[in-house]
Amino acid sequence: MIKRLLTILTFTAAFTSSCAFAKEEPKEDINTYELLNIFGEVMERTKASYVEEETDKKLIEAAINGMLTSLDPHSSYLNEEDYKYMNEQTSGKFGGLGIEITMENGLVKVITPIDDTPAAKAGIQSGDYITDIDGQTVIGLTLNEVVSKLRGNPGTKIKITVRRSGEKPFDVKLTRDIIKVKSVKHEIKNDDILYVRITAFNEDVDKDVEKAVEEAQKKLKNKLAGVVLDVRNNPGGLLDQAVKVSDLFLERGEIVSTRSRNEEDTVKYSATAGDIVKGLPIVVMINEGSASASEITAGALQDHHRAIILGQKSFGKGSVQTVIPLRNKAAMRLTTARYYTPSGRSIQAKGIEPDVDVKQAKLEEIKSYGLNLSEADLKGALKNEQSGDNKKNQAKKDDAEDDAKDYQLIRALDLVKALYLYAQNDGESTLKSEEETKTKEEKK
Repeated sequence: MIKRLLTILTFTAAFTSSCAFAKEEPKEDINTYELLNIFGEVMERTKASYVEEETDKKLIEAAINGMLTSLDPHSSYLNEEDYKYMNEQTSGKFGGLGIEITMENGLVKVITPIDDTPAAKAGIQSGDYITDIDGQTVIGLTLNEVVSKLRGNPGTKIKITVRRSGEKPFDVKLTRDIIKVKSVKHEIKNDDILYVRITAFNEDVDKDVEKAVEEAQKKLKNKLAGVVLDVRNNPGGLLDQAVKVSDLFLERGEIVSTRSRNEEDTVKYSATAGDIVKGLPIVVMINEGSASASEITAGALQDHHRAIILGQKSFGKGSVQTVIPLRNKAAMRLTTARYYTPSGRSIQAKGIEPDVDVKQAKLEEIKSYGLNLSEADLKGALKNEQSGDNKKNQAKKDDAEDDAKDYQLIRALDLVKALYLYAQNDGESTLKSEEETKTKEEKK
């Protein structure tokens, strides 16, 4: 088979060389086929002399993947198994540890752990490096090979060695599980603020976000004060979902554009009329684990001054990958364009800078040890007849204590409330001014 491949390549090279001479084609076209001859020779010698016998399939797939991964960290070859796994990921259900990774300097870098998965529960963090899997180094492996090692049957165990900034390398033992990603979670915070957590931009995320807003409006009887959109540690996902989620809160204008090396292939995505929260304050939370589609949404809302971006600088993945199906149920993931925010910013390797920079921190209550008294502490103080249900008050207290563990969320909720109150007071002042002006004119 190898000799036949070499014969075909040699014949093709010879035929092309004669054609090239006749048409005076550039010399580099000839070099392409010379390099293909070298490839055939390397493959033949590897088959004949390598210490272990290898299949043609493995060698050729590795060569294809090597060609693609040498371009950038996000291009790669997907064999049938990898392609199937990728489709499972975007549909929101797959097996493994629940971790989004990339390759950096020969090591595996964690982009983000996915909420409520073995990786997240074990304390894996954005920015961690995985150096070993079950005692074997990852150096020299491709990203697809690493993913294959991390995947496995649910219930099976795996040990990874993690290197974290400022700490000694340490081992983490994990048990693989079926990862069911619930992309959108939501709840009412502080009685009148909708908190929406998007863990990944999978299918139908826009519908889930819209449904969350509708439920909140109904529950609060249209007294919603604003929205906190949390895309921290969100590795991205489908471009069309990022566009649709952004469109939910925008009335008009560009959301994002993708530009390839050919200017005529530029694609612009624009918003359609209709803001589902009708101008209420929005705060988008990001961090170093927010990538790709998360950055598209944050960048669009930031450029249109539709939301305040709070947290820390995002990951900085500003490239677009196209998955191209191939024969034998395989595919290739190829970086085909860069994306730009409405103002023309490229986020590639820069990320989204937050409007309000807030690092995650722990809050500690300063205890008064009984030195500070209030009216309620005084002996014989009258009870408040409007104090309400004690169980309800206790539930609110418990929720507040849970939120206190997330300093960035506290800041986001406070910011939404402040913006809402400012807008309300400003509206009332304007109305009062208009009424006073009208009264003066009537008196005249």
